[in-house]
Amino acid sequence: MLTKRLIACFDIISGRVTKAVNFQDNIDIAPAEQLAESLYNAGIDEIIFYDITASSEKRRIDIETVKRVAKCVFIPFAVGGGIKDLDDMYEALKAGAEKISIDSMAVRNPQIITEGAKAFGSQCVVLSTQVKRTDSKPSGYEVYIDGARIATGLDALEWIKRGQELGAGEICLNSIDCDGTLGGYDLRLMKMAEENLSIPLIASGGAGKPEHLRDLFTQTDAHAAIISSMLYSPRMDRNYSSGELKEYLLECGINMRR
Repeated sequence: MLTKRLIACFDIISGRVTKAVNFQDNIDIAPAEQLAESLYNAGIDEIIFYDITASSEKRRIDIETVKRVAKCVFIPFAVGGGIKDLDDMYEALKAGAEKISIDSMAVRNPQIITEGAKAFGSQCVVLSTQVKRTDSKPSGYEVYIDGARIATGLDALEWIKRGQELGAGEICLNSIDCDGTLGGYDLRLMKMAEENLSIPLIASGGAGKPEHLRDLFTQTDAHAAIISSMLYSPRMDRNYSSGELKEYLLECGINMRR
């Protein structure tokens, strides 16, 4: 049985980690490298780093922050935001990232998924997708880009299936409706997604207590969970360490990395 993974997701503005609710009202948390080192030492399995204003500001990823974070951690580290072409992917990998997460640019130029997979291997390419509930799409969810600011007209399920066909090695699926709310993952969305994928699914958006992780891993076949708020959000009554979350999940019979 494959082990499940706990992933810290950093929304980066000017080299600092921030935390938002539904992609709004970001609260400053800490320098990215400082928080990365702390979570690495506490046993987090992976880190995903999003330069969240790069796409909307039409600039490239903050490569200096990528370098600083990469020096502090020795676990899988994915980066995204402002990745426009293979040169950007190469620069991020050279700076210390192990995976590239593409989101808005993949919608604008789907072939970047295939190009990245061919150049660096599918395992390096994560298709990150922000989706919102709607009655206008067959799946009930629509894809948004540019920090969840712009609706694309794409059906979420059809888009992630296409991303898999184009060569993505993982799908990171975030519910805009649940993001930062601490009310739990959108289990309907995640179950529908994993049933239509043969590559790993990372679930994102909504985790606020250990039971939410238990429900995700027992009610869906998601391979990994993003748990940002639980780790460091000031909106939480208390924060959790990855170690205590893993112990709880192991007690629930869920196979976790130690």
